[in-house]
Amino acid sequence: MMIINAQNVLFSELNKKIREADADCVLENCLGQRFIGSGMSGKKITINGVPGNALGAYLGSGTITVNGNAQDAVGDTMNNGEIIIHGNIGDAAGYAMRGGEIFVKGSAGYRAGIHMKEYKEKKPVIVIGERAGSFLGEYQAGGLIIVLGLQKDGKPTVGNFPCTGMHGGKMVIRGNTDSIRFPAQVSAKAAEESDMAEIMPYIEKFCALFGFEKEEILSSPFTVITPDSKNPYKQMYVAN
Repeated sequence: MMIINAQNVLFSELNKKIREADADCVLENCLGQRFIGSGMSGKKITINGVPGNALGAYLGSGTITVNGNAQDAVGDTMNNGEIIIHGNIGDAAGYAMRGGEIFVKGSAGYRAGIHMKEYKEKKPVIVIGERAGSFLGEYQAGGLIIVLGLQKDGKPTVGNFPCTGMHGGKMVIRGNTDSIRFPAQVSAKAAEESDMAEIMPYIEKFCALFGFEKEEILSSPFTVITPDSKNPYKQMYVAN
């Protein structure tokens, strides 16, 4: 294990140290450095502090754990591996994500899961413990987004305009969704047994990572949102 003091270290120099390390890394005093773990494979990074934008961008494998909050574009275009955030994340988490898993104990900002996609065995997953901001799953083309709504502040679990342009994948929201306005081109229904079987491994992993009880999470209903058809937005762009 290599310990790196990130205090006052320029992001380019910090990332150079991580790439050249022959062991897993622990970053102390991280404060806003960008691109940490970008394109990384086969290594573990533990971050004490607040990493900057594009944490784990193009991640190929390995694990990045943040003991606190992270800024925007976590997991931008990541291919595999996992990113674990013991706090909140900023906007556009999982942008164009193609594989791997992101687990967030707290909340996510705007446009989480935008342009997520999947191909064959490559299926990206984002699990958000509390709430997500507006435009969640915008243009989602594949993958799985789970929002657990564990916040205690009374704020809505999902912001405005979720699933805008969604044409693939699946979103699962825990708790009451009556106040959420979904677009007409998607369908929202109560989770069935097969849906719960699909998300259960991710709920169990979330509980193991962050110390929650599975029974507490399963005590509320889940709603599954999917596109209405394989081409749900066709009618918006062609004449009848």
